[in-house]
Order: sequence, then structure tokens, then C-alpha cells
Amino acid sequence: MSCAKVFSQFEVFAAGELGCRRSWTDAEKVRIVEESYRGHRQGSVVAHRHGISRALLTQWRRAYDLGQLDGAPTAFTALEIAPDPVPLPQGAPCGAAADARVEITLANGRRLAVPADIEGGALTRLVQVLERA
Repeated sequence: MSCAKVFSQFEVFAAGELGCRRSWTDAEKVRIVEESYRGHRQGSVVAHRHGISRALLTQWRRAYDLGQLDGAPTAFTALEIAPDPVPLPQGAPCGAAADARVEITLANGRRLAVPADIEGGALTRLVQVLERA
């Protein structure tokens, strides 16, 4: 009868090497998240540099985007309401309304012109990206 033994490789850490569970203040989380948004594909590099997992950094990014971290950008921005648009004359082609555009001035001074019928979720994502850039 044959007896096979399977050994898995594992690493044993001494108790002193493990340390204790770290806690991060909201200010530290905001700093790390903002650092991860700079440049191209910086998330995993920043996570490794600070000794956290990419999954944790993703959670922090989500909370940051939703304004749940102190110091994160607020969900409100300045808004200027323009007067009512001039009504189209009778008999104007219906396609004229389809070409309507909305111009938005962001908090960082950038101006954004989008079609009037843009989906709300797409506009939200676009504004968030442009505010961070």
C-alpha cells in the first residue's frame, strides 16, 4: 500500500513581526485616495506603497466619491439658473430641440457643454472625473 504525503508551502511569522491592526484617520484615507487618483494606473502602486490591499483602497475611493470621508469633495456645487429659453417659433423643425446643449461651469473653472438629453448617471461620472483632473 502506497502512502502519499502532501505538504503545502507556507510561511510562519513570529508574533513580533505581525504588529497590530492599523487604523487610518479620514484625513489619511483622503490623502492616500487623492494620491491614487493622480497619474495613470496608480491605484495598485499607491496601495502597495502604503501597505494596504487594492480592495481596501477601492472601498476608500468609493467612500471618497460619495462624500463619506471627511475632507472629501462635497456633493454640492455652485449653480446659476439662466432665464427661460426663448420658445421655438411655430413650425420650427423638431430636430432643433434635439441639438439643444447645456453648458456647465465646474467649481475648478472648467466649462462643460453637453447635450440636453444626456443621461444623469453619465453626466455625474463625467463631472466627477473632470473635477478630479
